[in-house]
Amino acid sequence: MVDSAKGTSFGHDETKAARASVVMGLDLSNLPAIYVLPAHLSLDDLHGIEHQLTGSGASLTYDIGEASLIVGNISKPRRAKFELQAAKVHFEDISTPSPSNDGAKPETVVEQVDVDAPSRKRLKHQETETQSTTDDSRKRLKLQETETQSTTDDSTPIGHHDISSNGSDTDSGTGAGAGAEPLSHLPVSEVPTSPTVDSSPPPAGPPLTPFPTSFGNRIKVINLAWLQDSIRLGAPQDFERYLVYEAQLLSPKTASPTPEPLAAAPIQTNISSTVDSLQPTLSPIENILERAKADAKSKPKPRAYFSQASKRDRISDAAKRDFTGRSFTSTTSQNSRSQPPYLLHQTTSEYEEGVSRPLPPMPDWVVQNKVYSCQRATPPTSPNDSFIAQLTEIKLARLLTNDEIGVRAYSTSIASLAAYPYAIQSPNEILALPGCDHKIAHLFHEWQTSPDHRIEAVRDIETDPTLKCLRIFYDIWGVGATTAREFYYDKQWRDLDDIVEFGWNSLTRVQQIGVKYYEEFLLKIPRAEVESIANVVERHARKVVDERVECIVVGGYRRGKPESGDVDLILSHPDQSATAGMVNKVVRSLEEEGWITHTLTLNLTNTKRGQETLPYISNTKGAGFDTLDKALVVWQDQSYPGRGRTDEHGKPTKNPNPHRRVDIIISPWRTVGCAVAGWTSGTTFQRDLRRYAKKVKGWKFDSSGVRERGTGKWIDLEGWTDPETRCKDWEEAERRVFEGMGLEFREPWDRCTG
Repeated sequence: MVDSAKGTSFGHDETKAARASVVMGLDLSNLPAIYVLPAHLSLDDLHGIEHQLTGSGASLTYDIGEASLIVGNISKPRRAKFELQAAKVHFEDISTPSPSNDGAKPETVVEQVDVDAPSRKRLKHQETETQSTTDDSRKRLKLQETETQSTTDDSTPIGHHDISSNGSDTDSGTGAGAGAEPLSHLPVSEVPTSPTVDSSPPPAGPPLTPFPTSFGNRIKVINLAWLQDSIRLGAPQDFERYLVYEAQLLSPKTASPTPEPLAAAPIQTNISSTVDSLQPTLSPIENILERAKADAKSKPKPRAYFSQASKRDRISDAAKRDFTGRSFTSTTSQNSRSQPPYLLHQTTSEYEEGVSRPLPPMPDWVVQNKVYSCQRATPPTSPNDSFIAQLTEIKLARLLTNDEIGVRAYSTSIASLAAYPYAIQSPNEILALPGCDHKIAHLFHEWQTSPDHRIEAVRDIETDPTLKCLRIFYDIWGVGATTAREFYYDKQWRDLDDIVEFGWNSLTRVQQIGVKYYEEFLLKIPRAEVESIANVVERHARKVVDERVECIVVGGYRRGKPESGDVDLILSHPDQSATAGMVNKVVRSLEEEGWITHTLTLNLTNTKRGQETLPYISNTKGAGFDTLDKALVVWQDQSYPGRGRTDEHGKPTKNPNPHRRVDIIISPWRTVGCAVAGWTSGTTFQRDLRRYAKKVKGWKFDSSGVRERGTGKWIDLEGWTDPETRCKDWEEAERRVFEGMGLEFREPWDRCTG
């Protein structure tokens, strides 16, 4: 049996060892009460270990408060403290002596890392192969990479970061031409691994010393390897070689309360409980019933159950308390009558200079007050990029602090500033732009007059410790702003190490992969590599379908960015029946050659509804902007020096290429123009396409097509209905979408709204 949490291997061999332990003469009867931590152990493994202890005469207890010796499948003092705190044990630290250089180390490595779990520290994409072998350091367990191994998908789709609950469709039998299920959908915690076997002969144990029957007022936490080595060597081994943590026990009266996330445990004010706590502790022999009553009185009341809505409110309230009054947060939630209006502070010379300097000739979209970014060109660079970068930092802070209105307002202002063709000289120019108000003008004046062109709010953002933690969590693939706040305020995590140590099994599979490849996913992808990935995907798509498959690179690459965060690809085919279920066959073909290492989500949403445009009133929960068939995968280039060779230890040469995020989207040919327009454009440009279609045309725009809001009728913008007028290629289809909506066509590099 393999424990899914940490990969520790137990099973029938250990059961046999438990039965044979008495025969081997192992006597643990002189040891104090022992408690076995259930962490990282299955129920069968836990029972097997308890049988080993009782079969050796040990005094086993099921109450951690009675134990002086705790045995667990852990190796970090931090984890030991966490387990003691979770069990409501009152204690304080005792400096644990580090083992001497000449001391022997445990021979049996118990705690191993799951093949798909991250290392204790943040993963580096070029991890050092060799580790330090000095005696005073523990063996570091190396994360091993696995290829795609399963045919089921238990993950859920993601938008930008968050994982929504809909569309985890893997029914390969749906739709014409649906292929077999992809291979790499096995949850991270269930990937099988072989246990580490120590075939070396057992070393001679150190000279045994009499073991104490009690540690007084102390408690020791030791690694499970102590028990295994004691059984293997036929004699109890010295605790110090396996010591993980040692603490001084405190009475509940003198112990400091352990903080709990957001809601503290209620304070006990019962006088009878206080009196009972002063009575001498009774032994089980004297009166076990009285002890049970006393323990029941001393235990704190259980925490009240909180619903998901209540938890969100508590997290939101905690965030408000943290950020109220900060320079980068909004004041609109407070009483607006108590807030003074923004005033632009100008000296006389500044005023006279502003009056004497006329505004430059304004672009037509400024004169006509066109508020939608899809109505104007937004190039990739702007003469105001430095100021825009400061506003972008504030927008991200608003997102992390749950200010959705502020995020939309800053997005609109940034898009307007990015489209303005002149370097802004005065706040008056700011006020002339659509979507920019006195707040933006005030920030520009502050930026302009600052010696280093820095806004105070941005300085506060860069030094705020809470925002630093939230930003780390937000950068995990599969974690959005809401989940980042939950990690910080509800889970009380502060870095990636906390996630790995205390919450690995609570993460979704996508989030586990996001933590595992954290640094690699932050690396930018050059254009040449994007093109290489697209060529491989197109080759496989044409192999499993036919040569008429079109592969279109969209996203930041098509807008002209020199580097991309991920790769977005749209596959389409002139024959509509060919795109039904195509994503299954393409992904499986790529997996078989090793290009895809993990398939995180694979949706057949569009195939299941007959590849029709999303209905105006959709039953699809959390459909969002995109409802096409797609696969979100982890990609690794299989071309590298030494591929297929082995190293000096006979192991296959490790692939040094970083892992990449790749989105493969399937669009029917009749609406491919809508898909390309949506997936190519910047976030604000795409948002304004939908707003413009709703407010101006009365339509619902989606990457799967356009429908009339009043009747729900599909609007054929691309001329698919008449075979004579059908588009010859996807580029013509995209142009027809703009024309049909009454918009001037904008080249991809003029949609860089951010």
